[in-house]
Amino acid sequence: MRQLREREPHRKLVWADIGGGTGWNIEQMDQYFPVAEFDQVYLIDLCEPLLEVARKRFERLGFKNVQCLCQNAKEFTFPGLPADKKVDLFTCSYSISMIPPFYAVLDRINEFLDPQVGVFGVADFYVSSAESTSDQSTLVGGSVMRKCHWLNSWFWRQWFALDHIELHPARRDYLEHKFGTIKCFNGRNHFIVPYLVRIPYYIWLGVSRERDTTKAVQAFEVEAGNNVAVPPSFPDIARKRLQSSDVPPADVQVAQLKEDLAVQWPQSSFHYQQRQWRLPFVDDRFSDLFRTWIYGFTWEDPYVDMEHLNLGPEDSILCITSAGDNALHYACTARPRRIHAVDMNPCQGHLLELKLASIATLDYDTFWQMFGEGKAPNFSQLLDEQISPLLSSHAYQFWRTNNHSFDKAFYFRGYSGHALRLAKAAFQLMGARKDVDQMCTTTSLEEQKQIWDTKVRKTIINETLIRLFLSNPAFLWNALGVPMNQLNIFKEEGSVEQFAKDTLDPIPARSLLSNENYHYRLCLMGNYTKESCPLYLKREAFEQLKANNAAALDSFRLHTDSIVSVLRGMQDGSLSHAILMDHMDWFDPIPASRPLPTLAESRNENDKSVSDLDREVVELARVIKHDGQVFWRSAAKYPWYVQRFEAAGFRVSPVHIRETGKPIDNVNMYASFYRAVRL
Repeated sequence: MRQLREREPHRKLVWADIGGGTGWNIEQMDQYFPVAEFDQVYLIDLCEPLLEVARKRFERLGFKNVQCLCQNAKEFTFPGLPADKKVDLFTCSYSISMIPPFYAVLDRINEFLDPQVGVFGVADFYVSSAESTSDQSTLVGGSVMRKCHWLNSWFWRQWFALDHIELHPARRDYLEHKFGTIKCFNGRNHFIVPYLVRIPYYIWLGVSRERDTTKAVQAFEVEAGNNVAVPPSFPDIARKRLQSSDVPPADVQVAQLKEDLAVQWPQSSFHYQQRQWRLPFVDDRFSDLFRTWIYGFTWEDPYVDMEHLNLGPEDSILCITSAGDNALHYACTARPRRIHAVDMNPCQGHLLELKLASIATLDYDTFWQMFGEGKAPNFSQLLDEQISPLLSSHAYQFWRTNNHSFDKAFYFRGYSGHALRLAKAAFQLMGARKDVDQMCTTTSLEEQKQIWDTKVRKTIINETLIRLFLSNPAFLWNALGVPMNQLNIFKEEGSVEQFAKDTLDPIPARSLLSNENYHYRLCLMGNYTKESCPLYLKREAFEQLKANNAAALDSFRLHTDSIVSVLRGMQDGSLSHAILMDHMDWFDPIPASRPLPTLAESRNENDKSVSDLDREVVELARVIKHDGQVFWRSAAKYPWYVQRFEAAGFRVSPVHIRETGKPIDNVNMYASFYRAVRL
């Protein structure tokens, strides 16, 4: 409503509250959006005694623009509303579950809701049906906590029936069928016995199915090659049109795509987002395995990246999302035309999406408090009142469920937080806490190295710690995101202890933790300082990203999928760069004698003889343009998969190979950094 008022200051705003009873909702609205800003407010209810209470309430408050109407909700009318005027806002607070003819009511609301700018908000109790599917959840905005156990559904239906309320799944199902979902939250309240007996409830925002989604179609299906949209046939149609037409996509193709799918249109909640950052994805069994983020911060040095990437405003790049720090660094420094951030863990996408939305909506000091200090005690309020309009429904559900993430120490949460908490405990146990603090504040490299050599080193690099944790596959994966294949790759070239020494020993002499090496500063202290932090957290860079309605962020496309699936949706030669971090280390090794598959062979998912790495390399060879580049880091000095890139038509050369005592960057966690140029 605020945005609509700003865009169209002379527009007459109309709000209708269906089943509003005593008018309490309207009084509460005044705290968030002044009721006086509405030209007309209608409260509709069938109970005259409740309406009398409402009239007295509005008289006391001085609300002269509110009409209280005793009408049947399925056939309401709006006295004084011009025939050509639609309603900008409908609300139903715990009323749909109490109205027997709910189909007719929702049809009536749809008839009056403005098709292009109107918003419909619902808060109510619900139960789910056994027929709910993952495809359905994509349409309505996410499946997290949406499904109720059969016993839970049966119990609450019987409970509400005692009060003559039919809590049937069809009420919510029809709502989400009739209207397009912008955002929804599935929650459980505390009833009688907290945490044991809880009533399912939802908060939902939707729009007319007639809302124009052309911009989303352009962003997802045409520009980003989305592979997980609903219906499944859509990406195929998009690619065929792109390949068969010489007309620029923006001119006719998007309209034609919508026309082809008129029966099934519109699609997911993602298509109604204000900003087209997050691409549609399906909440399935695989994505449900990720309950939180693995990486709360990005563990690669973007400054070294920028020395070799040669990025410019015409470039289109693909990178792994991680925590989004490096992707934001590229956006700050090079402003590439497109940044495809890819991660199979949806929570990593939720984290980057939160950063993008926070940059666009918050001031610098508040943003710094969240991601610099890792503390924002008022995060729930910020989320609901400022950040949420720019979040996808899936991301909003996640952050509302995890709204305590910023209470104390954000970077001690998630899987990477396990490692930081372990380090903190080790320093406390070994009595090195003061030494760590001194090492992170000194302005002398000599003093920093001395503290490391004489006091801090023995706390981290010791036989017990290495045996219990750094040689433990379970800890390496759950805390550091290092899978077994990557563990094996550097163990083949030396011991875990030697790898730790080669990684950490050169760092104190290379860069100061106090003002340059923010990676290790965060690991040791659990937060950043304004002198030692990622670029996007510095005020000047933040303001650049925020300028012109955060136009720099429009380059982002966030994919929740595998890299190979994302590549398959892209056109030939559409990427200039791919930055794959250490991702290639994760694959199973391939015998050097095995020939590289053709494109057709690599896309045959039934052929299990084709390795996942080869599938990715073949797609990269197709999507990377001539002279385009692929970069990766590896735990091995000479990774085995170099030959697979050479076989696919790349010229591969090392940018850096680590030598004992000589760090390759401010992290130095990897043994090598490679570049592959498409011939």
